[in-house]
Amino acid sequence: MQSSIYLFRKIFDNIIIILIIIFHPEIRNALESIGRSSLTNIFIFPGKSSDKSILSNERNRKAITAVYKASSDMSDNKIGALIVFEKNTPLGEIVETGTVIGAEISQEIIGNIFYPKSPLHDGAAIIRDGNLYAAGCILPLTENKELSSQLGTRHRAALGMSEQSDAMIVVISEETGAISIAHKGVLYRDISDGALREQLSEYLIEDKKGTQENLFKRIWGGAKNGKK
Repeated sequence: MQSSIYLFRKIFDNIIIILIIIFHPEIRNALESIGRSSLTNIFIFPGKSSDKSILSNERNRKAITAVYKASSDMSDNKIGALIVFEKNTPLGEIVETGTVIGAEISQEIIGNIFYPKSPLHDGAAIIRDGNLYAAGCILPLTENKELSSQLGTRHRAALGMSEQSDAMIVVISEETGAISIAHKGVLYRDISDGALREQLSEYLIEDKKGTQENLFKRIWGGAKNGKK
């Protein structure tokens, strides 16, 4: 009895430390999301937040155009590709599996990364804030048993990433050249390059009202569903 009382007392005395250890990933992701959401700019300097949103949309539009054109070319030439558009869920742990590039995105650089003889072509490219942030990254594979056996590793990795984050992932099959998108645990197969551009624009380009109204939903939703 005394041992049990002693044990519970120790647990109670250290409950905060225990909770921090248990929920460390969620706490870390929440803090990262808060930092990236620029709360100070939104609530104290709304003008600066608006300017930042405009700049972000401009970068994303350039990234969409680059990916759209590169995907169309790679599809025609049956070059496999895996491109991840990060949004609110931080993908730091995924980035650490590849090579950080930190370059302005372009159709040419995407084509070079996924050229079959490139050392990075087998991994995924990560696009963050409209820039090519990393390449050669390893994504988690889906455990969905109902997925078609015709789909290879790239498609399984794309679906797995979409199940663990709010990212949108573009996949190009090297066997057929078909373009697919994975988002929120769903794989949309064999879409046109025009549909690809439309879906990416809808996903990435935000208006001012939507950006501010959904701030807290994005912060805590990303922390809950994703990993660094």
